[in-house]
Amino acid sequence: YVIIMTRISILDKDRCQPKKCDYLCINYCPGVRMDEDTIVIDEDTKKPLISEELCEGCGICTNRCPFDAITIINLPEAAGEPIHRFGQNQFELFGLPTLEEGTVLGLLGQNGIGKSTIMNILSGNLIPNFGDFENNPENWDAVIDFYKGSSLQKYFKDLSEGKIKTVLKPQMVDQLPKVVKGKVKDLLNNVNERDKLEFVTKELQLENVLDRKMENLSGGELQRVAIAATVLREGDFYYFDEPTSWLDVSQRLNAVKVIRSLAEEGKSVLVIEHDLATLDALSDNIHILYGQPGGYGVVSGRKGVRLGINAYINGFLSEENVRIRRNPIEFTIRPPTPEDEGDALSSYSDLNKDYGGFKLTADAGEIFYDEIVTAFGSNGIGKTTFAKLLAGVEEPTDGEVDSEVTIAYKPQYIVSNFEGSVSDFLYMNAPSFGSKIFESEIMKPLSLDDMLDKPVKGLSGGELQRLAIAATLSKDAEIYLFDEPTAFLDVEQRLIAARVIRKMVESRNAASLIVDHDIVFIDYISDRAMVFNGTPGLNGHASKPTDLRNAMNEFLGNLNITFRRDKETKRPRVNKLDSYKDREQKEKGEYYYLSD
Repeated sequence: YVIIMTRISILDKDRCQPKKCDYLCINYCPGVRMDEDTIVIDEDTKKPLISEELCEGCGICTNRCPFDAITIINLPEAAGEPIHRFGQNQFELFGLPTLEEGTVLGLLGQNGIGKSTIMNILSGNLIPNFGDFENNPENWDAVIDFYKGSSLQKYFKDLSEGKIKTVLKPQMVDQLPKVVKGKVKDLLNNVNERDKLEFVTKELQLENVLDRKMENLSGGELQRVAIAATVLREGDFYYFDEPTSWLDVSQRLNAVKVIRSLAEEGKSVLVIEHDLATLDALSDNIHILYGQPGGYGVVSGRKGVRLGINAYINGFLSEENVRIRRNPIEFTIRPPTPEDEGDALSSYSDLNKDYGGFKLTADAGEIFYDEIVTAFGSNGIGKTTFAKLLAGVEEPTDGEVDSEVTIAYKPQYIVSNFEGSVSDFLYMNAPSFGSKIFESEIMKPLSLDDMLDKPVKGLSGGELQRLAIAATLSKDAEIYLFDEPTAFLDVEQRLIAARVIRKMVESRNAASLIVDHDIVFIDYISDRAMVFNGTPGLNGHASKPTDLRNAMNEFLGNLNITFRRDKETKRPRVNKLDSYKDREQKEKGEYYYLSD
């Protein structure tokens, strides 16, 4: 039984407040005025229910709702038949990815567009209802019949009979210490069903954390342990939800090697990943998800990884004849910024910070007005320490930092223990909250207006990140410091955040220092860059800010990794080790091409 709608109505129950508006949507609905039950009151929740069969799509309710809680969506013809709907006026998913043994399949799309729903269906935690939310199925019979003649028929049949096992790496690895106690080596030994402990320990560089307790691990260490635990388990289908958050560039490529080893052994792997360079290196094929976050999501046909990512960047899916974005994402190749030309906003001398067990040194440097400097390097070699020195959170052991400069600082880890709503948080922590500039230049592009009434404690990782970026940019400062601002953001949100940061920095005649690991984001936003080298956990050294090409060549040369530019979109792409392009660039000493 399949219900096909050309239009769906979405009600955000968190935003809907009928006690304050007295059901304006019902009072102004033309259908209701003609004595039709176009909008009625739900007896349980006391909130409106919109009939999609009777709704004419006039848009009056959406315009009259003072809380922007109602969205009427006209579905594209390419959406096809619904796979699952969570309830009346709730999210609807169209399509599923096609799985194949011995391949890594990537999912690319915005947050809130159905990727987790797909994971739950394919892992057997959710039986799809094909849009009939009033009659949720109790078994897989209808699903097996629906996919008759396709590879998914056998998949769901075997899944329902317990003949296949699925293994899932969750997104929020920072929650692991709450459910897994004890030492890392005990956890990994307990799940070592495939006898690959030595391999994953070496490739993911976990030797130094095996005797540590789970609660004492950093975010990057937790991520690597979670990947290791997933790969060690015996299964047929493996699902990885954002496996590279908090990992540095080298660790991301190590994770690619470990995850791809599953496919090389004939396993099926599905990956949700927002780092385009990693997704490119990891996947054999991808599916693009498009639609409206929180409203509906459509799974595109299977695409080759390069063509698929380029289609996503260009915003047009030719096979489906669907435009998913008004304008393409454009990567501009900036000429190198001279190292010593510019008006210095801030400067610092040679710095030394000695913690006893760890020591950071930094070459003297300057930060110019209206520029964005990125800092990259391995985890555990002092990037966050340097940011804290510049922000005045820590004092250097030796050397001086310009203390007259005002600094706004977003730390790496965001604590969500604030009691109250997003609106309350912004009122208390965002000085320019309520101004027209904040509303138009920060709040609207970062989509904060969609979550003002949500409790901060209930926000997702991506929502928390956007809130922290907004609160930082709201401050009247001369330097804006961001430590890993891309964590948990989707591709779209990362590049929107980049544009918002640049616009605010330039409009205020300020500057920004950004610590991050996403090469595509770094390439998109950087004017100049700093390279951090050293031994993780023991010592680190920071170069002075220099032009992006030289910085990248030094950084990638140390890692023995080369990047090229895609000829069509100009986005950075990682070269396979020892490929012709990899060898050619290394011979020229060009680890990072600004152009082909």
